[in-house]
Amino acid sequence: MDHPIGNLMQTTLENIKDMVDVNTVIGEPIPTAAGATIIPVSKVTFGFVAGGGDLEKNRLPEEEMPFAGGSGAGVSVQPVGFLVVQGDGVKVLPAQQTTAWERAVNCAPQLIDDVKRLLQKKNEGQEERPQT
Repeated sequence: MDHPIGNLMQTTLENIKDMVDVNTVIGEPIPTAAGATIIPVSKVTFGFVAGGGDLEKNRLPEEEMPFAGGSGAGVSVQPVGFLVVQGDGVKVLPAQQTTAWERAVNCAPQLIDDVKRLLQKKNEGQEERPQT
């Protein structure tokens, strides 16, 4: 005979599984009129507890011992940012920026791309000039 606490825990875990799936962490892609696709990204944290007990054996026969139990769960969903897919690149737009260092790190890929473009234009300009 299965103990009721197993059924209680199984029911709790199934309900949490229904609440938190992969679409909660990586959201549905959202196409924009400009041709970009925005994908929301979230941080999901959850926890649960289940417990219970039987009445004392000396009060009732074992087959009639009632079970008392309960369970609880908590889920927290925090937006982390958005992936913006446009053309041949992907940008990460954070939902929260707390420090100048984080902003600098998030801007670094764009800065590197801009520097590359400038260097390519400079090199192309030098190739077109005739040597004297």
